[in-house]
Amino acid sequence: MKQYIAAFDQGTTSSRTIIFDQKGNIVAKSMKEFRQIYPKPGWVEHDPRDIVASQLSSYREALALAGITADEIAAVGIANQRETAIVWDRFTGKPVYNAIVWQCRRTSEMCEKLKPRYAKYVYERTGLNIDAYFSASKIRWILDNVPFARRRAEKGDLLFGTVDTYLIWYLTGGKVHATDYTNASRTMLYNIHTLEWDAGLCRLFNIPPFMLPKVLPSGADFGETDASVLGAALPIRAAVGDQQAALFGQLCVRAGEAKNTYGTGCFLLMNTGKQAVASQNGLITTLTASLGAPDYALEGSVFVGGAVVQWLRDGLGLIDTAAETEAAALSVEDTGGVTVVPAFVGLGAPHWDPECRGVICGITRGTTAAHIIRASLEAIALQTFDIVHAMEQDLRINLSRLCVDGGASANNFLMQFQADILGADVVRPAVMESTALGAAYLAGLSCGYFKDIDSLRAEKGSAAVFMPHMSGAARAEKLRTWEQALSRTMYRVKV
Repeated sequence: MKQYIAAFDQGTTSSRTIIFDQKGNIVAKSMKEFRQIYPKPGWVEHDPRDIVASQLSSYREALALAGITADEIAAVGIANQRETAIVWDRFTGKPVYNAIVWQCRRTSEMCEKLKPRYAKYVYERTGLNIDAYFSASKIRWILDNVPFARRRAEKGDLLFGTVDTYLIWYLTGGKVHATDYTNASRTMLYNIHTLEWDAGLCRLFNIPPFMLPKVLPSGADFGETDASVLGAALPIRAAVGDQQAALFGQLCVRAGEAKNTYGTGCFLLMNTGKQAVASQNGLITTLTASLGAPDYALEGSVFVGGAVVQWLRDGLGLIDTAAETEAAALSVEDTGGVTVVPAFVGLGAPHWDPECRGVICGITRGTTAAHIIRASLEAIALQTFDIVHAMEQDLRINLSRLCVDGGASANNFLMQFQADILGADVVRPAVMESTALGAAYLAGLSCGYFKDIDSLRAEKGSAAVFMPHMSGAARAEKLRTWEQALSRTMYRVKV
């Protein structure tokens, strides 16, 4: 009997498999880290073989931990790190170069040269700002720099895919070359209005269109796995970018619903329904996970979210574990006038200042480690506020509810402060693995394992709800000091 869904959560530093039952409960999970490759400063690569090996290893271990066989899996859903680019030989499956990871900045100069003339052109078609973050410039770099790659691509011998596409191609024995709307929308080659690969963008980046995969809804038929790979011929019924997977896992499927994932960075997405909102406030427009035609979403990214806690531990030595930050923050009444802006690699949305660096403001002789820890946690929530405020301005609405997930969302102090500074309820689900759960939901709905979204909503476990308690005056003062600290962060003397 087919009792379970296997969700592959393929991330930047690890590959995980989570087995879910029909109530959306976790039966077993396994995580395998894989090698990070840094050929030059600012360059980040993965060996696609490491990605595949770690994903398969985690799958086999998850089955063993669950005490089940592959025959009991109804379907597989894949969630993946977005924007990472892989180019491989269509006949042998061998990558022509390592995967160029979304974090890699090697193509920044290429993108900067395109911005003055083509920024509006690209944004109108893709909803994206021209940036090395996205896939298009990475593909072009491979074609321009790997010997014979362009010639082979123009002959039709090479294929491109984001990580989901490469996994699907590998798992199906090379039978399926496909991706979904969410991953396609992050390549900077896909027109999110016509839902087609854009010929003009392919010409702009000099990429042969026949390298590109077929695009399907996130919950769709992506073929069957080769029985020798996963132990059975299993249907792959979902592929979805990780942040859109988390949005779906939180069941934010209606316009105005939003989620924030607190990981190393923070990724906030708000569903805008069938309206593609062109942001006037530094956000990007993207496509949502779907079983049919996708909706649109506004997205904003915080570069340094949970990473500030790693800095407190590894950089300053103020804590031994992340869990200690909650008690430390609560040990003082406030930050003692301290504000931290963790712009270690610049500021993301909505400021987009890659050159600025972090500051700590308001230090006095009475400043303690606890004040700095509390201010650092508050900075995560304040950066999130900036994105929510930008979304509210774009949509002319007031957010009343924010769904949250990711490691740092387990911190009760942070979640309460987030609710206070937003003036909105913050809702944390019982099952925190929203990315994998979203992939499982999509796969299960696609194959009939789950009935419908309403039934999933009814089964979704009880959540912790943090309601705002901060006074309006205190909130205004906190935002005023935050804005002052931001201005100092972004101020640079002109020479």
